[in-house]
Amino acid sequence: MEPVVVRVKNVGKRYRIGALHAGYDTLRELVGDALLAPVRRLRGAQKRRYETLWALSEMNLEVRRGEMLGIVGHNGAGKSTLLKILSRITRPTTGEVEIFGRVGSLLEVGTGFHPDLTGRENVFLNGAILGMRKVEIEKKFDEIIAFSELEKFVETPVKFYSSGMYVRLAFSVAAHLEPEILIMDEVLAVGDAAFQQKCLDKMREIRRRGHTIFFVSHNLPAVTRLCKRAILLERGRVVADGPAQEVVNSYLNSSWKAGAERDWPELREAPGDEVARLRRVRVCDERGATIASSDIRRPVLIEVTYDVLEAGHVLTTGVALFNEEGTEVFTTHDTGDEWRRRGRPAGRYTSTVRIPGNLLSEGSLVAHVSIMTHFPSTILRARAKEAAAFQVVDEGVGDSARGDYVGPMRGVVRPLLEWTTRADSAED
Repeated sequence: MEPVVVRVKNVGKRYRIGALHAGYDTLRELVGDALLAPVRRLRGAQKRRYETLWALSEMNLEVRRGEMLGIVGHNGAGKSTLLKILSRITRPTTGEVEIFGRVGSLLEVGTGFHPDLTGRENVFLNGAILGMRKVEIEKKFDEIIAFSELEKFVETPVKFYSSGMYVRLAFSVAAHLEPEILIMDEVLAVGDAAFQQKCLDKMREIRRRGHTIFFVSHNLPAVTRLCKRAILLERGRVVADGPAQEVVNSYLNSSWKAGAERDWPELREAPGDEVARLRRVRVCDERGATIASSDIRRPVLIEVTYDVLEAGHVLTTGVALFNEEGTEVFTTHDTGDEWRRRGRPAGRYTSTVRIPGNLLSEGSLVAHVSIMTHFPSTILRARAKEAAAFQVVDEGVGDSARGDYVGPMRGVVRPLLEWTTRADSAED
């Protein structure tokens, strides 16, 4: 087993937030405050009120050499605070952190850059901050600039760089100066598609060399694709720690209140009416195993189990799929011949829709499920919003609609369509 390189012990970080003074002071109040200020200081009285916020609380964590740890959580969960403590930008209020190795961090665009220095000078400045000798930086310099694709701007002060140029240079420096521990916060949020792919490839290379990476991102497919282990932060605490796909599923569950499976064991609490009630919804693969994540090339099945309580009704099951931006991907209904326009006997039923591989786009998806009467009239019998959630992950290998393209592909679906190319005229 690899040795521990980062150990976080009972770490807490407290911030004091000052509340705004209510209303305006009169001249008499201002004069009185000035005269009484020494007395108030002695008595410990303060006119301004403060709130205490614990960004981190009793956090414990161990990370071993060669691990790539994904960190997910909602805004304000404490992700950036944790990275700033690990980067030694801020001190913990309580607890201690043990770090064994040189740390390189990329937390915000331009962090650690001096705006009046050129790209070349900032490379040497960042290297010196990391504790590298000048000869080591010179050895890596050409490789850093080539990776960043900023050869034309290397002698330009970085205050004239765009945000994309900033992150190109910052990532190149952090990745090539070979820190034993690399800390990155939303590094894929800026930059074009091709450079994002270069970053992903470089991170894989760093991990293969046995270096440790902390990776914070709201790009959940990237977390599951790159990291074997992840943690979920909520209100400054670690609430889940384990395989990346399981932790991301927990995150989706906390966001959408839905995971890969949801059931209603008590009939009276299940969504529905006197005719039909939902009992279970789950996402599974072709072998019937419940899955929280699926390769983009593999089929995904959504299974809906329900009880028909009153016989004789013509029922159909529907599934509406939405992406993480709230866009409806599609809606589908059970149009099979077996029960079409036929009254159902009372009993338990399971309807399953099969979504073929190479249809859905990469990302997080949530299913809304319903049971309706469509014949002779449409009546909604049962409905569960955000009944089940799952991820579609593009591993970037094999036969998919991506082909050789490395950048992000837009759109709510990504079908693998048939193409042909005819040479109308070509030279031998």
